[in-house]
Amino acid sequence: MNAETSEFHIKAGRAVDGPYALDIDPKRAGWGYSSLRVLELPPGSHHSLATGDSEWIVLPLSGGCTVLTDSGETFELTGRESVFSGVTDFAYVPRDAHVQIASGAGGRFALTGARCTRRLPARYGPASAVPVELRGTGNCSRQVNNFAAAPAGGGAGQGFECDKLIAVEVLTPGGNWSSYPPHKHDECRPGEEAELEEIYYFEIAAAAAPSGRGKPGLGYQRVSPSGHGRGTDVLAEVHSGDAVLIPDGWHGPSIAAPGHDMYYLNVMAGPAATREWLICDHPDHGWIRATWPDQPVDPRLPLYDAPAGDPR
Repeated sequence: MNAETSEFHIKAGRAVDGPYALDIDPKRAGWGYSSLRVLELPPGSHHSLATGDSEWIVLPLSGGCTVLTDSGETFELTGRESVFSGVTDFAYVPRDAHVQIASGAGGRFALTGARCTRRLPARYGPASAVPVELRGTGNCSRQVNNFAAAPAGGGAGQGFECDKLIAVEVLTPGGNWSSYPPHKHDECRPGEEAELEEIYYFEIAAAAAPSGRGKPGLGYQRVSPSGHGRGTDVLAEVHSGDAVLIPDGWHGPSIAAPGHDMYYLNVMAGPAATREWLICDHPDHGWIRATWPDQPVDPRLPLYDAPAGDPR
């Protein structure tokens, strides 16, 4: 592994801080906005968080929890068994707040964050309201859980409202390519491209087939220089608990090994006044989109749907 790859590929266990199995903040990443923490809570335990200058979403990866804010809100998150078992509910907490996260049964929780200016109200996000999108076709098919997506045009009233934070989950069946064609968002070009820092956090499903049942899986992530920013250049073998930092560059594909479904959590934020997701496809590979209408979506998708309604 070269120095460039090791700087941006953070292997599981390399960014541990107290109860956090992964702790990436702007200082650690060398940028201005995006953060990600993975909190591991033993049964019957709790954790206190000062949100500081960032907004956060508490997203269960496995297990459920109670989120209490210093302004009196209490959010009971049902959560899920794993990222491969279903869409989860979540809680948004604003900047300049103190929050307690408690879990009776224990679990793992992603805290997706972004430095921001506006202080929005704390809110509950039901699993039933998460848009589940099937993107691409053929062996480029993947599922996107748009729990905190921003509309491509930045339109008001669309998506889950945050000040800066954009976050989605992507599930890729074994053998497929996602985050493809390679794309970038490292320049501010109004109406065409928005500057966004991005974190990929990976979990890889164990093999389900009898011959490989229980065996750990792997995937691959590519980032190539775009001529802007830090010249990020990564070709990494990724495993559960790994993260890849993308301050700039063409990113993709994210490749799931045959027999092992891949999950990744995308966390994005940037300096633009308008929160929007605008990307530019790699000029050598964008043509692949034109082939998608002629192929069916991978029949393994969706791996699951959002529940029909909030049971509460």
